[in-house]
Amino acid sequence: MQRLIKWFVITTFFAPAMSMAAAKIDAIAPDFTLQDSYGKTVTLSDFKGKYVVLEWTNHLCPYVKKHYGSDNMQSLQRKYTQQDIVWLSVISSAKGKQGHVDANKANDLTKTRNASPSHVLFDESGAVGRLYKAKTTPHMYIINPEGKLSYAGAIDSIKSANPADIPKATNYVVSSLTNLLAGKAINKKITKPYGCSIKYKS
Repeated sequence: MQRLIKWFVITTFFAPAMSMAAAKIDAIAPDFTLQDSYGKTVTLSDFKGKYVVLEWTNHLCPYVKKHYGSDNMQSLQRKYTQQDIVWLSVISSAKGKQGHVDANKANDLTKTRNASPSHVLFDESGAVGRLYKAKTTPHMYIINPEGKLSYAGAIDSIKSANPADIPKATNYVVSSLTNLLAGKAINKKITKPYGCSIKYKS
């Protein structure tokens, strides 16, 4: 009986409804509930009224290393969380696959890389990643205060793993949030993401 109750709680509160429509630009972003690296339950809809950035990540991916090794990703996290924007780093790597980490490792990475996400979330089943059609690490999304998906795609315009390309690139997250915060339209709401394929559960 206890096992049945535990299964009900997990499937009810920690798994997104698979019948939900997939993420679509200018539509309400699919809600989800995941646990963070401190064991806290985090639900997307709790942040309605705020901008939310979703960042799919895999610390072993060379393209992720490009942005973390250069402090590019962390500087964005610091900049925007200081403006009361919620930053959710999502790990969809399945157990036994590249990028999968436990809570201790996730917290260690946050500390050693001087990262500043609002939460690091675990999506081991890959259900949330698939709901958002996340394909790469990194893959970035911006949700507006009304709960609508405003941007989906690459972090920037140069598809390489070379940190030297960062200053030359147009950062789509920065340009999108700059426009949104100024009440202006985003020039490119959808761009093609680049990076390592997400190591989903088979």
